[in-house]
Amino acid sequence: MALLLTALLGFLAKSAYAANRPTVDTTSGPVTGLVNRTTPNVAQFLGIPFAETPTGSLRFLPPKAKSRVNHIDATRFGHSCPQAEPAAPNVWSVDAPNFVIPANTTGEDCLVVNVWAPSKHSSSKQLLPVIVWIHGGGFQTGGGNIPYHDPSLWIERSQKHIVISINYRLNIFGFPNAAGLKDGERNVGLLDLRLGMEWIKANIVNFGGDPRRINLWGQSAGAIAVDYYNFAYPKDPIAQSYIMNSGSALLPIGSVDPQHTNFTFVASYFGCSGTPEAELACFQKVPFADITSFLKTYNDAGTTPALSFSPVVDERTKFSNYTARALAGDFSKRPAIMGTVVNEGESFLPYDQANGPNITLAQGFTLNFFLCPVVKTVSNRYAESVPTWRYLYAGNFSNISPQKWEGAYHQAELPLIFGTHDITDKRSTKFEYAVSHKMQDYWFAFASDPVKGLPKLGWEKYTPKGEAVLVGQEGVVSQPIKESALEAPCDGQVGKPGAVPPGASPPS
Repeated sequence: MALLLTALLGFLAKSAYAANRPTVDTTSGPVTGLVNRTTPNVAQFLGIPFAETPTGSLRFLPPKAKSRVNHIDATRFGHSCPQAEPAAPNVWSVDAPNFVIPANTTGEDCLVVNVWAPSKHSSSKQLLPVIVWIHGGGFQTGGGNIPYHDPSLWIERSQKHIVISINYRLNIFGFPNAAGLKDGERNVGLLDLRLGMEWIKANIVNFGGDPRRINLWGQSAGAIAVDYYNFAYPKDPIAQSYIMNSGSALLPIGSVDPQHTNFTFVASYFGCSGTPEAELACFQKVPFADITSFLKTYNDAGTTPALSFSPVVDERTKFSNYTARALAGDFSKRPAIMGTVVNEGESFLPYDQANGPNITLAQGFTLNFFLCPVVKTVSNRYAESVPTWRYLYAGNFSNISPQKWEGAYHQAELPLIFGTHDITDKRSTKFEYAVSHKMQDYWFAFASDPVKGLPKLGWEKYTPKGEAVLVGQEGVVSQPIKESALEAPCDGQVGKPGAVPPGASPPS
């Protein structure tokens, strides 16, 4: 009887969902979250550290797993990783600031996960599918506390899945490419994501999640990171499926600096020089806010030489030959959803609120940086008989895209999936809710069953002569679109000269 009582008390300690302060045991220590009035059926565990704070001698180095502590207050977001928004106005900062992290919320103690789960699920024996979210931001900005990326309302509606976001180091802190680092350890931001996934695998059961149904989902740089991960861990991906919005490993982004001059340039500004080891040790002592301030001032001024701190090819976390690897079957071969939005490129060109960007340039950007790399990635996956479902998003809602020229710009679909499209003063339409629910249902069905889930909803996997889904166009929630129509503007992974992206209007 005593042994039975001890076991029972241990179980309750691991998963004790109190009314407003649920507590769950983890490898980092017991975490106490919250349940609020806005989403009373969602337990939120915010800012749980999965790694030691990467400061001092740990800065710029691969992450170190968090040592267990006695208690973690998980009732508020932790810091987002050090970053600085550019001074130049853009679509997100001017028209949709809910895509931007709140001011004064960054710090190096940022390697945390946020967990959202049904608050009344802990007593159930049926483990739930898990969707792990990786934010975008060009590997320069972003974090887990972006208002539009909060899944609470989605889980309040669903009650059948868990969402977890992982913070990872960005810009020079995540991709230092310093000479004093070992080969294969210069993209520490990507290594952060792997450690985060390992933490989730070890702990998700205690939150009611199924470790056999972990879906890894990212958008933009987050989608690129997901595909990098797909190739980096072919035999032990932890994830059983992937969702990649507006990005793949073929998207042309990254730093090329074999001499490590970018890191040395910034380090020398702060008086750090000498051997690579001495340079690194010295730079680890500079306050992070000083580094971020310098980079912001330098980049906002357009000073040359330009500085770049993005993933570098290291043949461990980022490879030089993705198509060759794909066609050799050297990736994890898990099912995936992949797709883009109609007006990807408009938000990347100089912001002109009255007139919008040059349409020809914007459409070329859409093809070369988003649509065609995804087209090629899907083709490579099909050649290896790996199931892939493709979509095109065309929703145009004034509370997300207030300017007439914006339409379905880069990221515009995310508030529909997260269910946050209605958090602004301008209310959502019935059609917007219908599109949101359809996308949520697609994502949930796929996470629940990556092979059979979407066909049950009428969305068939990719074949060259088949159909993708077109979401949110001109009053139709979801409709078929020929795969050939998505591929027609592309020549391999680049756009054909003068081609127009599918769903877009020709330049006038």
